[in-house]
Amino acid sequence: MTILMEAEGLTKHFPGRRGLIDMARRAPRPVVQALTEINLDIRAGETLGIVGESGCGKSTLARCLVGLHAPDRGTVRFAGADLAGMTGTERLGFHRQVQMIFQDPYGSLNPLMSVGDTLAEALAVHNIVPKAAIAARVGELLAMVRLPPDAAGRRPHEFSGGQRQRIGIARALAVEPKIIVADEPVSALDVSVQAQIVNLLLELRARLGLTLVFITHDLRLVRHMTQRVAVMYLGRVVELGPTADLFATPRHPYTRALLRAVPQLTPGLRGRDAAVRGELPSPLAPPPGCAFHPRCGIAEAGCSASVPALEVRSGAWPVACLLAGS
Repeated sequence: MTILMEAEGLTKHFPGRRGLIDMARRAPRPVVQALTEINLDIRAGETLGIVGESGCGKSTLARCLVGLHAPDRGTVRFAGADLAGMTGTERLGFHRQVQMIFQDPYGSLNPLMSVGDTLAEALAVHNIVPKAAIAARVGELLAMVRLPPDAAGRRPHEFSGGQRQRIGIARALAVEPKIIVADEPVSALDVSVQAQIVNLLLELRARLGLTLVFITHDLRLVRHMTQRVAVMYLGRVVELGPTADLFATPRHPYTRALLRAVPQLTPGLRGRDAAVRGELPSPLAPPPGCAFHPRCGIAEAGCSASVPALEVRSGAWPVACLLAGS
């Protein structure tokens, strides 16, 4: 399968905040290690799920993939070209090919612009259709996401959360992208609306031949939507494999713990385990070696000595664990 995009050694850190005492002592500013040595490929036509606890770096990864954050180290390549080296027309072309759907469907829309103007702006900037055809194309986009034609003349505050997310999807589709990165696109919506948006994304992916990166903390959605899944923990990918196989035989202890905690639909059967023991360590000071070892039930002395590489070990897909499958 053709690889459309890949990240290699992707690392992104942010400056943390210093307290008054640290400032008085002129202590160095702490560093938030959001992403560390991420290796990931995105294949044409697939839906790749990215999962993990809040604070694990999922959204930072999404923003690096679409070019909203520049990595400190490593590369993001699209169709073989390094994103860091793109300028001018090439950069504009990349932003047409790779679009993002944001978690907050209201905060990502300009409240002063009508829906029609928002979609028309995207069409005009990227010269998708002739000027005379923009209004008709706006109508087609609204129909594609199942919004009425009169939505074009209204502003974002006049819509429900689910409708706003449909507008966000229409805006992403307006430039006819190859890849859509959806960052927690249903987490801010009512449960009754989430299924509608998920089904719409699946329908559009199949109809338009899109490649979808679906970022979420909900493993049930990942199982329903994706062909492959990357499990993140504290800024690193710790397991990456085919969805069906990974759900059936997870190899990393963190993945196994997450799956044990998924609520069961069977009456009388409830998940008994917390996702993992303890709290997620601070990205300001990750534990040495395998970052998961302080919370891992099978950790050994060697787990704190070195960071395990994400590689194929005794199984059929990459996992970052010295005791994979134990």
